[in-house]
Parts: sequence; C-alpha cells; structure tokens
Amino acid sequence: MKTQMTKQIIYNFVEAINEHNVDKICSLMTDDHKFIDSQGNEAVGKEQMRAGWIGYFQLFPDYKVEITELFFNGNTAAVFGFAGGTFQGLSDKKENYWYLPASWKAITKDGKIHLWQVYADSKIPYDIINASKTQ
Repeated sequence: MKTQMTKQIIYNFVEAINEHNVDKICSLMTDDHKFIDSQGNEAVGKEQMRAGWIGYFQLFPDYKVEITELFFNGNTAAVFGFAGGTFQGLSDKKENYWYLPASWKAITKDGKIHLWQVYADSKIPYDIINASKTQ
C-alpha cells in the first residue's frame, strides 16, 4: 500500500513538471524539500525551488520527463527514464534540443516529495547553453 502511494506521488510530481505547473509542483513538495541537481548543487525549501523551476522552464520551455521504471525501498524510489527539452524554445535549430537518459532519487515524506535528486550527464544541455552565450 505504501509503495503504491509513493508511486502515485512521484507520478503526480512528474506530471506537474511536464505540465510546467509550478504551483502544482510546489504543492507536492514538503516545506523543507531538497533538490540536488546532476552537478551536486543543492537547493532547499519550497520557495527557492519555485524560483528554480520558473527559471528552468524559461531556459527549456518544452522540458519533459519520461519515466520508464521505478524501484522502491520504503519511502525511497529509484526513478529511471529520460529528460529533454529545447533551449529557450529555439526548435528551429536542431542543436538546441536534447533528450537524455536520466534517473532520479525520490524520497517521500507525509505524502509529498521530500528529496528530488537528479542523475544525468548534463554536458549536452550545458554545452547548448554555453554555445548560446558565444553567439
């Protein structure tokens, strides 16, 4: 039963991300939510993450997460799939699009996402961002 609840929370969270619904994303986070990106940078707190998601969706307005597998150990889940987007919506330039294998560690607490940690090779998205700075 607990695994099913954790699974639903994660799917709801990813659905909110894919909808770019920042209010819904934040409603699914604990107040002391911790986000760790693929570089190991940490952000703590719902309001800090609100600003983070708004900024990220500005960078990648079509950002999406696709879940292919989930594994559980109590309230901790290993989430596997793909993530992708187009830098600043510049879809006319194929080099601005990325779609990569990714995984996430999710910990739920009190029916919300307490930790969301990203594991992905972020070189391609960073290269796209950096290339735009030289143009």
